[in-house]
Amino acid sequence: MTGPVEGREQTRKLSAMRWRGGSGRRGTVAGLVLLCLLTGVVLLAGYANKARCTGPEFNEWGRSVPAFQERAYGHVCYSDIQKLWIGREVDRHMFPYVHGGITEDGDLYGGVVEYPVLTGMLMWLGAMFVDTDAGFLAASALLLAPFGVATAWWLGRLSGRRALLWALGPPLVLYAFHNWDLAPVACSVAAVFVMHRSSGRSLRGRAVLAAVLLGLGAAFKVYPGMFVLPLLLYVLTGGRGGGELPDGVRRFDVRGALGVAGASIATVVAVNLPFALAGFEGWLASFEFQSRRRVDLSTNSIWYWGFRPYSDTETFQQIIGVVSPLLILVSFALACLLGWRRRARTGTFPWIQVCAAMLCGFLLLHKVHSPQYALWLLPFFVLVSVRWGWIAAYLMADAAMGIGIFRWMYLISVGEPRGIHDGFAAQAVMIGVWGRAALLVGLFVAFLNARSTVDEDEESSSSRDRPLVGGRPAVSSEQ
Repeated sequence: MTGPVEGREQTRKLSAMRWRGGSGRRGTVAGLVLLCLLTGVVLLAGYANKARCTGPEFNEWGRSVPAFQERAYGHVCYSDIQKLWIGREVDRHMFPYVHGGITEDGDLYGGVVEYPVLTGMLMWLGAMFVDTDAGFLAASALLLAPFGVATAWWLGRLSGRRALLWALGPPLVLYAFHNWDLAPVACSVAAVFVMHRSSGRSLRGRAVLAAVLLGLGAAFKVYPGMFVLPLLLYVLTGGRGGGELPDGVRRFDVRGALGVAGASIATVVAVNLPFALAGFEGWLASFEFQSRRRVDLSTNSIWYWGFRPYSDTETFQQIIGVVSPLLILVSFALACLLGWRRRARTGTFPWIQVCAAMLCGFLLLHKVHSPQYALWLLPFFVLVSVRWGWIAAYLMADAAMGIGIFRWMYLISVGEPRGIHDGFAAQAVMIGVWGRAALLVGLFVAFLNARSTVDEDEESSSSRDRPLVGGRPAVSSEQ
């Protein structure tokens, strides 16, 4: 039986030339090329889906006419990319953040957008050479598509054929070009790739680079920043089986863990500082906008639907503004605690599984659950060996929401009957809201009990037979 260090070195050598399939078979680089080609085809389908909303004519501001909003909802081809061509000075090619701010009513002005600075830069670059919302969508798709293809390549190198879940998953068609989320998703997956397929570096060296990637991801969308904590704990405990503790460190690598935290913080500061110095009010406005955002019918969260009709009151909004982030932090702590318990049993802190569980907690408890957040979760269906039933159920509930919400908003916009007894649109929204919520609770547990697909010899078979929380002993590698 090989030790953890020897086994890890063998895995690195194999991964340098091959990609690993879920059944244990190994294929050539041709498999990765095919995977990326399939991803490209699906991305084209995703673009074609959104492009249905563009044109055929444009008004003086470059907005598609006629009836842009009604078509976007009714044909289920809405995208934030096309929508935000107007209203954030994107159409005026204004450099983001440095000249603007936020009004007392919560409206952004002067080129400020509601996203972190690197997403703002993507928006600015996408608008640079175009003068219509159709051109902006096309240019943005060209900027984002490489992130989607790179994600497929890394997932293929990490988990083999299971990466087809990313390449062929419905969320890629529905949401690839809904917003700018492919960039932070790529950063998150790249961090996992660096940790588990980057040869020739120590655990500390790999972890620092991964922390930088997560910091960059947080500068696109905040969520990759939450993964720094599980990564830190993985380094603190010496990686897989504790076999990569530095010489002279007997139990916990505190210095390595602090290096991870420092690298991620330094990256976020380095990216944000120029914008904060150039226009502090505009830079801060993007964060103020998110903190002021109300829970309403556009947020798709359990908070709005679970507390009707009280969710419209100002008191409720203030309470949720405090309760939601507190509960998210509790879910993070619980995921890390259960991951720590699993480490005591297996010898390895399951940082990928803990990341997945934390994301489930965030999606469930945050006051906003936008449709494209399914792209955040999809790579974890590849990286963690949860049962296919969980995956299929979540994708169906997500599709019900992703289609139903826009059909329902179309009915609202044209004044048609929209009650739950009037048709399937409102029913689909309820299936999406409560189906996803229930599945996220189940997935929180399933992820923490499951094996990662990245490391074949992550745990002994005897340790996998004992579930971490609830349930009965597993009889296979999937949970």
